[in-house]
Amino acid sequence: MPKKARSHVIFFLLLILLVLAIVAYGPLSTIIIRVFSLGIYKRGLRDKGICLTFDDGPHPVYTPQLLDLLKKYEIKAVFFVVGELAKRYPALVRRMRDEGHEIGIHHYRHVSSWMLLPHQLKKEIQECSKIIEIITNKEPLYYRPPWGHFNLFTLLLSRGYKKILWSSISGDWKIQKENDLIKRITASASDGTIILLHDNGDTKGADPEAPAVMLKALNQSIPLLKQQGLRFLPLNSLINGNKGTAGIKNEH
Repeated sequence: MPKKARSHVIFFLLLILLVLAIVAYGPLSTIIIRVFSLGIYKRGLRDKGICLTFDDGPHPVYTPQLLDLLKKYEIKAVFFVVGELAKRYPALVRRMRDEGHEIGIHHYRHVSSWMLLPHQLKKEIQECSKIIEIITNKEPLYYRPPWGHFNLFTLLLSRGYKKILWSSISGDWKIQKENDLIKRITASASDGTIILLHDNGDTKGADPEAPAVMLKALNQSIPLLKQQGLRFLPLNSLINGNKGTAGIKNEH
């Protein structure tokens, strides 16, 4: 084989190896962790009701409205906050705490774990945790990576936190018809469901005004879900009794 052709073959082989390494580091790790429920919670005990969780906040407009709505229905939820936004709006995080909600880690910046080297991921988790603890005087218990993306080192670097995903996802980060969103929220809920919603649309791929639709849909969905006999429970009550990933079901 000519030297030039051999160089091209070597180049393409190295390129293929690089692509495979990147896929294994991020997307493949995510698929394996989520499909086999490795060290994560996607669902609670089936006879313990449902739990509302909210990502990407706090937001100065939508989060206060959401807190008002949850207070109206006496529901305790989990907010997976972005650290830099929590630092910008500490009063909202304190209000979450004061009204009985849990505050979880969602990275310091809204950045995918696929884009982070191990030391960068560790910093994202630690910085977000630090901000939450400074504001609330309470160390967070829960961690949910943005977009539910894991990498090869996520489980190791997030040890000590319960990794929470979801069993109901409605696409509420994009603007849609209110009635369609109501149907998605109510149709996917059953005993043990962890519902994922968003109180901030200022993230990549989201619509800035989508939380306004979510709030209207949630206000209609909550009474409907209660009519089905479902109880809204704090996350610790929903998953209490699970050991490791026992009793955790795959996503819908």
